[in-house]
Amino acid sequence: MIERQVSVVMSIVGERVVRVDAAEKATGRAKFIDDMKFPGMLHASVLRSPYAHAKILSIDKSEAEAVPGVYAVCTHEDVPGKNRHHVVTDDQPFFAEDVARHYGEAIAAVAAETRELAEYAVTKIKVEYEELPAALGLENALLDEAPYVGGEENIFRRYKIRKGDVDKGFDESDIVIEHKFVTPYQEHAYLETNGALAVPGSVGDMTVYGTMQCPFYVLHAVSDVLGLPQNMVRIIQAATGGGFGGKEDVPSLVAAIAAVLACKAGRPVKYILSREEDLICMSKRHPAIVRIKMGAKKTGELTAIEADYKVNAGAYVTLSTIVLWRGTVHVAGPYRCPNVKVDAAAVATNMVPCGAYRGFGTPQVIFAHESMMDELAFRLGMDPLEIRKINALCVGDETSTGQVITEEMGMGLMETIERASEESGWAEKRKKYSNQEGETRKGIGMSTFLYGVGLGAGGNYMARAGAHIQVYDDASVLLAVGTAEMGQGMKTVLSQIAAEELGCPLENVSIIMTDTSHVPDSGPTVASRSTVVSGNALRDAAMKIKAGLYAAVSKKKGVPPEVMESRDGAIYNRENGKMLMTFGEAVNAATGTRKHLAAQGWYISPNTDFNEEDGHGNIYFTYTWVTQVAEVEVDMRTGQVTVEHLTCAHDIGRAINPTLMEGQIQGGSSQGMGYGTMEEILYDKKGRMLTTSLSTYMIPTIQDMPDVTPIIVEHPYKEGPYGAKGVGETPLMGIAPAVTNAIRSATGVPIREIPAKPERVLKSLEGEEIL
Repeated sequence: MIERQVSVVMSIVGERVVRVDAAEKATGRAKFIDDMKFPGMLHASVLRSPYAHAKILSIDKSEAEAVPGVYAVCTHEDVPGKNRHHVVTDDQPFFAEDVARHYGEAIAAVAAETRELAEYAVTKIKVEYEELPAALGLENALLDEAPYVGGEENIFRRYKIRKGDVDKGFDESDIVIEHKFVTPYQEHAYLETNGALAVPGSVGDMTVYGTMQCPFYVLHAVSDVLGLPQNMVRIIQAATGGGFGGKEDVPSLVAAIAAVLACKAGRPVKYILSREEDLICMSKRHPAIVRIKMGAKKTGELTAIEADYKVNAGAYVTLSTIVLWRGTVHVAGPYRCPNVKVDAAAVATNMVPCGAYRGFGTPQVIFAHESMMDELAFRLGMDPLEIRKINALCVGDETSTGQVITEEMGMGLMETIERASEESGWAEKRKKYSNQEGETRKGIGMSTFLYGVGLGAGGNYMARAGAHIQVYDDASVLLAVGTAEMGQGMKTVLSQIAAEELGCPLENVSIIMTDTSHVPDSGPTVASRSTVVSGNALRDAAMKIKAGLYAAVSKKKGVPPEVMESRDGAIYNRENGKMLMTFGEAVNAATGTRKHLAAQGWYISPNTDFNEEDGHGNIYFTYTWVTQVAEVEVDMRTGQVTVEHLTCAHDIGRAINPTLMEGQIQGGSSQGMGYGTMEEILYDKKGRMLTTSLSTYMIPTIQDMPDVTPIIVEHPYKEGPYGAKGVGETPLMGIAPAVTNAIRSATGVPIREIPAKPERVLKSLEGEEIL
């Protein structure tokens, strides 16, 4: 069993050590997927649908096959296994069959000697289409006359929450408000586009290298598409240039196409998406419409919350059901409310399939509930800070799903509120910015939220992780885990955890890129779970190795193992503080007595549950608690918003590496600011994406970014490795409403649709209805 107590004295955990992969990335030694080459390697290009919805009447690939230097041309008819990408359901094909259901859907693919030749050969594939009416947009897809896309009347999935009696709650309210909020697509804009390299083996096996978050998802997809048993497929993660959720499920599509081509050609095939292609067809954050109604007493206490939450899922289910569920259970925010009613639906449209994105369905609802909290405060004549304090969950309170918050979870919500408001100078600036006049005005706004760590009740079957530790006879240590490094610093944090548990110097430890042949399926690298699950799996393996080391030291020194502890590169007698052996000496002693210094670790997350009839349950094993404060300047003539400062307080349990934690907060704040102020994807009336480059899809640059003050709050989670929870997603999630609440503070005008671009802000200032 893993020792659950948080260590009192730690020498590596909590230290600001340099990233273990910093030098290789800074010097260019890291091998990303497009850096890799194999003898005889071919390059792939994919023909994609020019229509949002069309019948595929015929495909003639003969001209493409006749192009010199082309070795394979594939459609769905060339798939040796299943032409179905299983994520939650089996509705999405790797190659479209009879119908193309969104602009950019894969129809056929070519493998040729060069990328340029493959792109040329794709133009020689002749496809005859019959264009069909398309369901474009969430609300349009629900009209009676809308074309059918999927699910039940274009609804892929529904969820609900029923707590208390909302009608009674509204009757007992002194004030009731109701509004509609609209949020956009968001593109991941990772530095490196999606890509894979498939290498056929000598015995019919297949190895795929790729940029990815979830190697075992890719393993299942390649196994399915090739019709091979999983022990004949090996997936190796290359250095990955960012993911943010955009490399969770869609790398399976990319890898499957490369693998089918490689299988047919009998040669390695590399498939790297261009930026335009990646923008057009890879997953996005779900656009959403949230209609929310809140009731409160005149003293500020919430009495009832009712919400209707709908997301635009796109043409296929992908991860939409899970994204929808997470958003549903976060609709009521981090607040105490006796009466809650939520209805949620994932809507099928003939648009790009949406999937995972940092926050996973919660930024949409946080924008709604945090805007409403400010609206309530305004209508009641209260400070937005005070109304949040009045309603903030405390230990012993119930969430909207009836889960009781316990001390063991690590509960630092109120401390995040207090520290963020104090550090930002909230009270002084609220007073200073009141009653402004002039062409430019300043404002300050906040958001407060909770985020469930891990996969939650819907993902219990994947809530596990494996790890492997090998200690060599020179005392060097090799780690392997099933979760993935994609720039977030996981390799460093997990190296620190393993070194701390083993008591060895950090410089002794190295960690390999994730390889499905080395470790068991550990679920996806999502939901801010890697530190908790892989960290605990590594601790489990390290404890097994320590048992062998302690036995060898005991035999040499005559000290019982139960009084030993490992720290600072040595093994000590805990009772008298005397050093017994260095870590290297203990390894020599153990190998000399043939002790096994390799171990598999395994961790299963605590069970969670959810009742679909009423939406009740203990849905997460712990939560991260966050308060974010934004300061803005608004040009009243143009609507231009300049974000001047962000203050972000996160209760993350325990910071394994404070520097990496602060980096996560700063980087996530940039994405959140982009979501709230500038990032938007546009389609034409035919369902063709217009925003197909980073010159038209705007993201914040270094010149746009304000100073960010990160605040680390530590209320340890009892089950976490050394008390840690997770922080991968939360830095992004509440920035948009903090900014729009600051705009309201400056102008007196609410913003209920993001991004808050100048034209949208200006229309609000002019009193125009923009929804």
